Amino acid sequence: MSSKRYKKLPKNTSELPAKEIGQLLPDLKKNCTTKFDESLDLSIQINNKQKKNEINIRTIVNLPGGSGKKVKVAVVCEGTKTSEAKNAGADLVGSDDLIEKIKEGKINFEKLICTPGMMIKLSRLGKVLGPKGLMPNPKLGSVTENLKSAVSDAKSGQVEIRNDKDGNIGVSLGKKSFSDDKLIANYRAIIDTLEKEKSNNTVKGELIKSSYLTSTMGISYKLKLEKSF
Repeated sequence: MSSKRYKKLPKNTSELPAKEIGQLLPDLKKNCTTKFDESLDLSIQINNKQKKNEINIRTIVNLPGGSGKKVKVAVVCEGTKTSEAKNAGADLVGSDDLIEKIKEGKINFEKLICTPGMMIKLSRLGKVLGPKGLMPNPKLGSVTENLKSAVSDAKSGQVEIRNDKDGNIGVSLGKKSFSDDKLIANYRAIIDTLEKEKSNNTVKGELIKSSYLTSTMGISYKLKLEKSF
C-alpha cells in the first residue's frame, strides 16, 4: 500500500519522453519529500547478452563530487604497513588477527583493502567475502602496496560499477543536497567510465539499452544519454 506522501508524487512518468540529466534534476529533487537526504540514483540496463560472449562490467570510478556516504574501510596488511593504513584514515587495521575476525563473520565494514602479501590468506575466505562483494581485487585497486591512495579513494567517493546477470547496473550519483553541478560531474564520470568499458569489450550494437534516474523514495524518469553507446 502506497503512503500518502508517495500518492502525491507525479504519475505515469514512464510515459514521458526521455530528457537529459540537467532537465531531470529539478524534478527529482522536488520529489524528494522525505525528511532525510535522499540519494539520486542512476539505473542502467546494458546489452550484456552477446552472440559470442557475455559482457560483464566490473570497475571503479572516482566521483569528482563525492558520494555523500561515509564508508567504513578495513585494511589487512603486514605489521610494517599498519601506520600507513591508520594515518590514511582506515577504520579497521590488522593482520592475521583481522583475518580471523572476518573468518568468524565479524564484518563491520563496507570496503576491504589488503596488501599483495596478505591476499593469499584472504583468498581462503572467498565463501565469506565473495557473496558480500568484499573480496579485494587488484583490478579494482583494493590489492595494493599504496594503502594511502587506496584508503583515500575509498573514503572520498570511489564507487564500484557492476552489472548483474540481467545486465542491470545501479549506482548513486550523490545526495539531494548536492548541487546540480556536482551531480552532473559524477554522472559524467560514470558515463565516461562506461564508454571506456565498451571500448575494452567486444560489444555488438549499443552497450546501453535503457537508463533511468530516480531518488531513494521517489519515482523514476527516463534518461536521455548525452553520448551514444
